[in-house]
Amino acid sequence: MEKYLIKGIQVVNEGRIITGDVLINRGRIEKITGSINTNAKEIIGEGKYLFPGCIDDQVHFREPGLTHKACIATEAKAAVAGGVTSFMEMPNTVPPAFTQSLLEDKYTIAAHTSLANYSFFMGTSNTNSDDVLRTNDKRKDVCGVKIFMGSSTGNLLVDNPGTLDRIFRESELLIATHCENEKIIRDNLESIKASGKKLTAADHPIIRNEDACYESSLYAIQIAQKYGSRLHILHISTEKELQLFTNMIPLKDKRITAEVCVHHLHFTSDDYERLDNLVKCNPAIKAPPNKEALWKALLDDRLDVIATDHAPHTWEEKNESYEKAHAGLPLVQHSLSLMLYYHKQGRISLEKIAEKMSHAVANCFQINERGYIREGYHADLVIVDLNKQTKVSKENILYKCGWNPLEDMEFPASITHTFVSGQLVFDNGTWNETKKGERLKFER
Repeated sequence: MEKYLIKGIQVVNEGRIITGDVLINRGRIEKITGSINTNAKEIIGEGKYLFPGCIDDQVHFREPGLTHKACIATEAKAAVAGGVTSFMEMPNTVPPAFTQSLLEDKYTIAAHTSLANYSFFMGTSNTNSDDVLRTNDKRKDVCGVKIFMGSSTGNLLVDNPGTLDRIFRESELLIATHCENEKIIRDNLESIKASGKKLTAADHPIIRNEDACYESSLYAIQIAQKYGSRLHILHISTEKELQLFTNMIPLKDKRITAEVCVHHLHFTSDDYERLDNLVKCNPAIKAPPNKEALWKALLDDRLDVIATDHAPHTWEEKNESYEKAHAGLPLVQHSLSLMLYYHKQGRISLEKIAEKMSHAVANCFQINERGYIREGYHADLVIVDLNKQTKVSKENILYKCGWNPLEDMEFPASITHTFVSGQLVFDNGTWNETKKGERLKFER
């Protein structure tokens, strides 16, 4: 592997920004200091910032079985272009990752095609708890167990209390949950239909309302507290849920953690009029007060990490009528850029971005030697130019689906370089795809 020396860059890491040189050798960060002189390929970092690579703990890359929407190769490439060097992918593919064999099949695909580092969640159904608990033997090699406690259909929806009880009681891995109460959602839908109103995307946050999220999150927390489970609740979207989480415990000691997604920090229900089904997702984007509450909770550490829930669908699938339109947004290429936009707005510091998109994710999932800019750690690094604007357009969107709800938005910064495990994969639009990403390992 090539040896790299990044000169005179501002290093954003562990709550501070320092200026110095960073030496990358054999896939690792070999040295960080004020000045380094050695034989290596130099990258001038003056005026730019070095971030630890972002780790996205919730993406849907659609492979196997749904590759007309996306595949691991295309979406991982988009992630790397956006500064995301590692991802954790969800089990709702076709077939779902319900057995150890099917789970390992996804790792095999990623090993051959993913430019980013990778891990995959074990999927749960009402009937596969034996297979789920076999993942205990792979706790150092698998990011976690995913439970859809709402917002799914068929065997992906886990609503059997006995199954939930057993997995929460016996799983030695982190349990990640999608929390929405299906009965509340069905009742809300039936009520609106009974009124004779024609359904539109603007009804989505009314159907999938705050109570649906709160009741399901509360239920998950109650089970986790009963057994001392390691619970991570995905994509918190409501002000009401925030009372369930604390900032009085250091992250390393929390048994219950929470994620917020970039679209819930950016969009509100006011955007349905302009974007319609393009911002239809589960849980729904809700009224403006929820967005403001989420920002406050993120900054005061009740919300622990930022992710995307990257969920691509084809343009045709998103432009069906409301009830038929698929739920989900493609965002993994633009998550860091969006947070840098909010930095320029004065809403979040660069140090906090590094914390919530890298450090805290590594801590939550106990990822081995990633998520920080430290000597000896894997060199997952991103160089950012805060003075170079980027506009989102069809020409530079790398998602296989070819669209993005942020299209035409101008970001005040650019991702110029992305290193993945020491390989300079992305360099100002030039790609080096000779080495694939690595399987994430966990300290459990």
